[in-house]
Amino acid sequence: MRARPLMFALAALSLAACVPTPAPTGAADYAAYCAACHGPGGKGDGARAYGLAKPPPDLTTIAVRNQGAFPRAQVMTQIWGYARATPTPGMPGFGALLEGETVLYDSGDGILTPTPLRLVQLMEFVAGL
Repeated sequence: MRARPLMFALAALSLAACVPTPAPTGAADYAAYCAACHGPGGKGDGARAYGLAKPPPDLTTIAVRNQGAFPRAQVMTQIWGYARATPTPGMPGFGALLEGETVLYDSGDGILTPTPLRLVQLMEFVAGL
């Protein structure tokens, strides 16, 4: 009779191992890669911002600084880093965001470009700040 509860417990653990972990989201990646410097709300007031030579920009004013339009392509290049001649000091590497699934994404130029999904999700999260 004691074997039965043990069998149920083992069966439950086996099923739990089969449940996929949720895929990262833009919010989760922002928390992992950006919030330490840019702050949880994107204001540039993260805990690590105070030790940087150049303060991180306030991400909530990107559209305001660009005549009311959020420059998706420009933000994506800043996050990804492919348009920078030299690395931006203090910016983390985003290697994990560049791996995995890609999606066709139009960043505002009318061209659908294969782009890492997590990079798109992070950029769209920043756009919502």
